[in-house]
Amino acid sequence: MISKNFVYDFGYIRVDDVHEIYYEQYGNPDGKPILFLHGGPGAGCSTFQRKFFDEKIHRVIFIDQRGSGKSKPYSETTKNTTKDLLNDIEKIRILLKIEKWLIFGGSWGSTLAILYGINFPQHCLGFVLRGIFLGTLDEINWFLYGMEKFFPESYYKFINDVPISERNNILGWYHKMLHSKNKEKAYKVAAKWSQYEISCSTLKYEDRSNSSYDSLAIAKIESHYFINNCFIKDNFIIENIKNIENIPSIIIQGRHDVICPPFNALKLSIVWESSKIYIVEDGSHSAFEKEMFSKIRKSLEEIY
Repeated sequence: MISKNFVYDFGYIRVDDVHEIYYEQYGNPDGKPILFLHGGPGAGCSTFQRKFFDEKIHRVIFIDQRGSGKSKPYSETTKNTTKDLLNDIEKIRILLKIEKWLIFGGSWGSTLAILYGINFPQHCLGFVLRGIFLGTLDEINWFLYGMEKFFPESYYKFINDVPISERNNILGWYHKMLHSKNKEKAYKVAAKWSQYEISCSTLKYEDRSNSSYDSLAIAKIESHYFINNCFIKDNFIIENIKNIENIPSIIIQGRHDVICPPFNALKLSIVWESSKIYIVEDGSHSAFEKEMFSKIRKSLEEIY
């Protein structure tokens, strides 16, 4: 019997001496399992993301990655690496007694989905990926310096508090401030980081300066991953995609995605021969704008 809100199972799994990972299962317990991997890193899952799925058909497993969402401790970066996240996914798969599942991830979630596939191809039925991010140094530098070309007003607000002497090392300054013991200062800087990212994620610029969004986890964890090059060897994904070359995948990419520019999605699709790519003409980075949302729903139907 499916519960009224369609979440039929939830809980925590202790993965080491620091972290407890929150998970929930949503939809039809008898459906083919789909793992949902959120972005950021650090963004956490939201109830709105359930709207991608048909609760009468899909069995969806949502995971809040280390330091994110309901996972504990909140915004913690100790023992928080890409390898740790991949191991957490495996522990949850074993806990839930799932042999194989579909993987759905957007932005950083697409990175983690592909890396999981490369490491554990035997447990992957297929992939639906949105807003491709390959975890390269070029992409990190684009976020820090390149997006100004398209959203200059948002970028100005992003760097306005950074001392002139630190503007050739924006990431280092943010990382230091976000890990400050002064919580008031850390939250203020986190708001700047997240407002910049959110403002650049849609087709039309929106000033998010007054957003009340709790941004500490996403800003702190993103800066932690970025300063460590996402704990991924540069070009690792492209060089190792052969591990999953025969597993079906659908790539959904917004034509006007400024955060994760579409040429990386095309680059991935070319080397991943079994993949299918859809460039959404009226799409940007946000998965919740009309055309992107519609294509995600149709792609899930297609691969399911």
